[in-house]
Amino acid sequence: MESLVVTVIGKDRPGLVESVSAAVAAHGGSWVESRMAHLAGHFAGILRVSVPPANVDALTEALQALHSDGLRVAVERGFEVPTEEGNVILLDLIGSDRPGIVHKISEALAARGVNVDELDTECDGAPWSGDALFKAKARLRAPKALDLDQLRESLEAIASDLMVDITIGEPE
Repeated sequence: MESLVVTVIGKDRPGLVESVSAAVAAHGGSWVESRMAHLAGHFAGILRVSVPPANVDALTEALQALHSDGLRVAVERGFEVPTEEGNVILLDLIGSDRPGIVHKISEALAARGVNVDELDTECDGAPWSGDALFKAKARLRAPKALDLDQLRESLEAIASDLMVDITIGEPE
C-alpha cells in the first residue's frame, strides 16, 4: 500500500467528507488518519490514506475532480520517515488574544531546533470579560541536548511580554 497525504478545503456543507471518503473507498483505499475542522465558513482538512500502488493515479484524479463540487484538493505521495530522535515536550498556552503570539513562540522554538509535531489553537470569549482568549496546545520534539529548563525560561520571558501563561513539560 502507498500513503497519500490529501488536503481539502471548500465552503462548508453537508456531504464534503462523504465525497472524499467515497473516492477513497472506490479506489480500494483506506482512510488512515485525519484532522478536519470548520473554519470561517469553510471546511478544511488534511488526511492520510493508504491505497494500492496501482490505484494512486486514479484516486488522485478522482479527488482532484471534486473541484467541480467546490472542493479544492491537493494530493502528495507520502514517504517513509525515520523515527525522529529527541524528547517530546507538551506546551499549553492561554491568554488574551493579540497578533504575533504564534510567531513569537514558534520563532523561539525554531531557534532552539525544536520541531512542532502538532499544534491546535482556538480563540474563545473569556468567561469573565468576553474578550478573545487565545489557547494553544502543542506537541513538540526537542533535540536531546536541549536543556528543558533553559527553554522554559526563554518561553516564560516571551509569555511575560505577550501577557500569556505558558506551561511546558514532558508527557506523563
